[in-house]
Amino acid sequence: MKQILITGGAGYIGSHTAVALVNAGYEPIIVDNFSNSNKNVLIGLEKILGSPVKCHEGDCNDREFMQSVFRENDIQGVIHFAASKAVGESTKIPLTYYSNNINSLIILLEVMKDHSVKDIVFSSSCTVYGQPDELPVKESTPRKDAESPYGNTKKICEDILTDHIKSGAATRVAALRYFNPVGAHPSSLIGELPLGVPANLIPFITQTGAGIREKITVFGDDYDTLDGTCIRDYIHVMDLADAHVKSIHYLAAQPDNFFDLFNVGTGNGNTVMEVIKAFEKVSGKPLNYEIGPRRSGDIEKVWANTDKVTNILGWEPQYGLEDALRDAWNWQVSLEK
Repeated sequence: MKQILITGGAGYIGSHTAVALVNAGYEPIIVDNFSNSNKNVLIGLEKILGSPVKCHEGDCNDREFMQSVFRENDIQGVIHFAASKAVGESTKIPLTYYSNNINSLIILLEVMKDHSVKDIVFSSSCTVYGQPDELPVKESTPRKDAESPYGNTKKICEDILTDHIKSGAATRVAALRYFNPVGAHPSSLIGELPLGVPANLIPFITQTGAGIREKITVFGDDYDTLDGTCIRDYIHVMDLADAHVKSIHYLAAQPDNFFDLFNVGTGNGNTVMEVIKAFEKVSGKPLNYEIGPRRSGDIEKVWANTDKVTNILGWEPQYGLEDALRDAWNWQVSLEK
């Protein structure tokens, strides 16, 4: 089995990707410093997979640690999730975000070169598009100035990878621009575990449904959308995990000096109110919500054109919004037990 290193592999998307890799015949090797994840995730993974996943605890910014991970394993490819990722927090501590997100990628690429590891799938974001002039968003849609330091780190990291390939590096890169990952593994053994107050809509909804939060504030109902609330493209985390597996498989067949990027979303947009109503339907829980003022930096609407990822990777989403909300709710219920 090919060993695939997953940086940030105990995190939300990383842990689900570990499951998808095993199901596809790969062996995941996790690196995580657990600054934004929980070691109980490893227990959940072992229950799902029937055996433990190998995990090295440490920081991707620690060059010698990363060298030791590559020395101790026969790594054939890397999926790079590890990064600080809260948009709001990044505006308060931008230097931390620039240092962590950019430096970790540079160190990783250098260590990969030292060990002749060619393939890397990079965790990018639809934040690089800003508020696009045309919808749905294509990979060729021009990137705009980032709304946050977090978003800017994703743009800079994409540029670093592009320049690395332009230099003639024997590296093969796939950058995946995620839209809005939601849901949980259908077993309810792993899922999203936000620290403190959730920054994302779905865990805030499920925590409100569970009574942990008093209410949800919908930030603005006067946008140019069907019901006045913002539109996002919500993709089930297991579908997103599958896109990473297909990307690793795809890179293995490419020439040594190679870069490609893909939008990974459903191709459909849903308003905040549609998400709230869908949650109430699948959970049977009425939600306490109020309409508040618009939130600074929020994009009005964005969703993906997925033609490229479908045509080239053969990837299509298998789950819908209600599936994702049902799995997210079942995960929340399991946490209460």
